[in-house]
Amino acid sequence: MNVEVRAIELPRDAARFVRSWWPIYEGDEQWVPPLVFERKMFFDPRKNPYFQHATIQCWIAFRNGGPVGTIAACVDHKLQDEEKGTGNFGFFEFIDDEEVAAALLDTATTWLRQQGMTKAQGPFNFNSNHEFGLLVDGFDTPPMISNPHNRHYYGRVYESIGLEPAMDWYAYWLDAGPLPERVARISERILKRNPEIRLRKADMSNFDQEAELLWQVYNDAWTDNWGHIHFHKDEFDFMVTGLKAVVNPNLVWFAYVGDEIAGVTVTLPDYNQVVKHMNGSIFPFGWYHFLTKRSQIDALRVFVLGIRQKFQHLPLGAPLYIKTWEEGLKLPIRGAECSLILDNNHRMRGAVEKLGGTIYKTYRTYELPLVADAGATTEE
Repeated sequence: MNVEVRAIELPRDAARFVRSWWPIYEGDEQWVPPLVFERKMFFDPRKNPYFQHATIQCWIAFRNGGPVGTIAACVDHKLQDEEKGTGNFGFFEFIDDEEVAAALLDTATTWLRQQGMTKAQGPFNFNSNHEFGLLVDGFDTPPMISNPHNRHYYGRVYESIGLEPAMDWYAYWLDAGPLPERVARISERILKRNPEIRLRKADMSNFDQEAELLWQVYNDAWTDNWGHIHFHKDEFDFMVTGLKAVVNPNLVWFAYVGDEIAGVTVTLPDYNQVVKHMNGSIFPFGWYHFLTKRSQIDALRVFVLGIRQKFQHLPLGAPLYIKTWEEGLKLPIRGAECSLILDNNHRMRGAVEKLGGTIYKTYRTYELPLVADAGATTEE
């Protein structure tokens, strides 16, 4: 049975692209269906400023007239400044069939070659500032807010069609409980020895100013991390505006050294526990689930913890963790996820392990070398 891969047009075909994932995940109890209206905004070049900084094409695979998979290919123009010739693929979803997956990947990589790319990396939806990584271990629990999930066979199929592992990322789990004494002592000692350090929680009445500070720290703190891409301000504003409704200001803390912003941590309630019941729709019953199930959220995700490079000699993570821990224990939670942490980020991994964290999910990024088509050029 032949597979037909068809290019789609955005934003016109965005809903069809997204809705084609439902049959693929039928029977997967851990899958959290995306909110279709939110994904339509994300895929709309008129609304999502990322399209101003990247060239993107999406496809749907069909067999016997029905959708059996999707993929997107992306040339991020900012990434070309750092890793010239690297293109990304993502939203790579498919039934358990190597022919389908191979046809999608071949279509996407052919397009990337035509853009002058010499290497493909993914899955990135669309880059490392969005959802990314293939779940390869930890299929027995649902994904936390803003983290991906996939069928268990994806990893096997990835490697069978030629994709090679490039980097692993971990999600750590921490059970709710007493403050770790060792970390509490470190926090107390650093604050006592450095009176110029002060901490404050987020002020939602000054949301735009707080977002500006977070953007400054984000782009500075992760500059040297594998896969990091500069977050354009317009893209960042688009992202944080989408998260505003789920932010608990008691779980967002800023660290200053004197009057200078030094670090920030953002922890989010796991609203995936609510979204899961909405089955992709606000109407007719989505609002009911959103309003009635928020009080049942019992887990958090440490979404961001970053220290600007000039202050990374100070163990500022300890007091930020402690503040978050103290506020988290005021909520009816069973624990928190810290994610995603690079395999080679030994400093961060060591800090989380001192807090009692253990790896419970592993995500992986893959790559594939490409031979550029003769005469191909990268779009500017």
